[in-house]
Amino acid sequence: MFSNIGQRSMKQLSLAVICMIAATTISRAQWILIKADGDTILQRGINHVYNVEFESAHEDFKKVIALYPNHPSGYFLDAMVDWWKIYLDRRNSSGNAQFLKKIDKVISVCDQMLDSSAHNITALFFKGGAIGFRGRYHAMRDNMFSAAEDGRIALDIIQECQKVAPGNHDIMLGTGLYNYYAAALPEKYPALNTIMVFLPRGDKILGLAQLKAAARNGKYAANEAKNILIQAYFDFEKNPLEAMEYARDLHHQYPMNPAFQRAFGRCLISLGPLDSMEACWRNVLIRYIEKRTGYDKLAAREALYYIGVARMTRRDLDISLKYFYKCDEASRVLDEDPSGFMVKTNLKIGQIYDVQGKRKLALAQYKKVLDWDDSGGSHEEATRYQQNPYR
Repeated sequence: MFSNIGQRSMKQLSLAVICMIAATTISRAQWILIKADGDTILQRGINHVYNVEFESAHEDFKKVIALYPNHPSGYFLDAMVDWWKIYLDRRNSSGNAQFLKKIDKVISVCDQMLDSSAHNITALFFKGGAIGFRGRYHAMRDNMFSAAEDGRIALDIIQECQKVAPGNHDIMLGTGLYNYYAAALPEKYPALNTIMVFLPRGDKILGLAQLKAAARNGKYAANEAKNILIQAYFDFEKNPLEAMEYARDLHHQYPMNPAFQRAFGRCLISLGPLDSMEACWRNVLIRYIEKRTGYDKLAAREALYYIGVARMTRRDLDISLKYFYKCDEASRVLDEDPSGFMVKTNLKIGQIYDVQGKRKLALAQYKKVLDWDDSGGSHEEATRYQQNPYR
């Protein structure tokens, strides 16, 4: 509902360009050149990462590094543990230096392999992945020049990988991600066409097909492909039914991952049932109170809003107001400028005041909403309810 893509389109373009290789995107075992013992530990570690069991994941990847010190896979996945820590707690910068140091180590190991063989597919793949993730990090931190440069390099590398292994389903995560967003972003934000002139053209249909192939058949990239498909269908294609297929799968497989649970909850908002939607968001709020990994104030704020919506839908207005008041309070702590959550929360409060016959209080809320930037048609709604009370 309140997509970061819509709010920060330039940043998201950079993400689209540099996300050619996303979390845990590794090539198929037959050209990773790691034996079954290492591969088993890698798979277990990847599952730990997605279920936010970070210490267990670190221990597994340390074992892979000990077994294969000259292979980049262990180093790369150990860096991905730090990436997920940053991804789930973006306002915390304490892990930045360690993540970048680990990425540098991956690149160094790959360069040593490439010194011996310039077209070593394993080295190219992991180097591209490391640079792509470094670019994603720079984009997240608004270092846009560095993000764009890393994106350019990573794109060149993944294209080289595709030439060597065009049918590899794990590589299709990267090509599908680029093809989809390179077409979808300029379509949604035409001003970006001037930037995309300097990059290869995208193809949304091909991109979705490649992402689905990676989701179905990727040995290591399947989960990340599903995660990207959720974003593509929910935020861009406005198709929550398609998004739900992947959101449900990831949430059920990794129930402790807050990103997957919140994605599942957003699909439930669009599709229902209402009981399941409210239960999902109440669980998010409980996990925030319990201080579970990744369940931060942003997750709690989102949960407060949607529980308020659920209670309002049931016409339990007094309880709904309590949740909206708490959501507004959280927004005033979290937001530098009024977010979509703050704007919509105050609009909902005005609507409830109208239903309760508190017209003066409702009008004050609508005026407040109009004083802020428009968020998803909030100005049109507030103006309408100024003229005619919400019922």
